[in-house]
Amino acid sequence: MSFLTRRATTAVPSLARAFSASARRDIAKITLVGNLAATPEVKATSTGRELVEYAVASNSGPRDNRTTSWFRVAAFIEEGPRRDFLTSLPKGATVYVEGDAIMNTFNDAEGKTRSSLSIYQKNIEVLRRPAPTQTE
Repeated sequence: MSFLTRRATTAVPSLARAFSASARRDIAKITLVGNLAATPEVKATSTGRELVEYAVASNSGPRDNRTTSWFRVAAFIEEGPRRDFLTSLPKGATVYVEGDAIMNTFNDAEGKTRSSLSIYQKNIEVLRRPAPTQTE
C-alpha cells in the first residue's frame, strides 16, 4: 500500500477499519470468590432445559463489622462429568466463579419496580473444600 493510499484511508473516517469485525455486544462480566451456601441443584426451566443453580456468599470488611453479599448463579451444563462435579461440591466449598452478569428490572406484586442481578457461570474453580466432619 502506498503512502498516499494509507493517507487517504486514515483521512476519511468511514473508510477506516473498525476495531472489531464482530457486532457490538453489551455484556458485563463478573468474578466472584466466596463459599457455596448449599450443594448446587439441577432444576428445569419452563422450556424443559436443565440448569444448575447455586448461591455464593462473599464476605467483605473487618472481622468486627463484616458484611456478606449473596449471589445466585446459574450454569447451563449438559449432563455428564462436568455437571456431576459441580453438583457434588459440598456446602462451604470456596469457589472462584467467572460469569456474565445481567441486570433485570421487573414490577413486584405491589407494583414497585425491582431489580435483580442474574449471573450465568462461564467458569468455576474450586479453591478449597471444607474439612470432612467426623461422625461418631
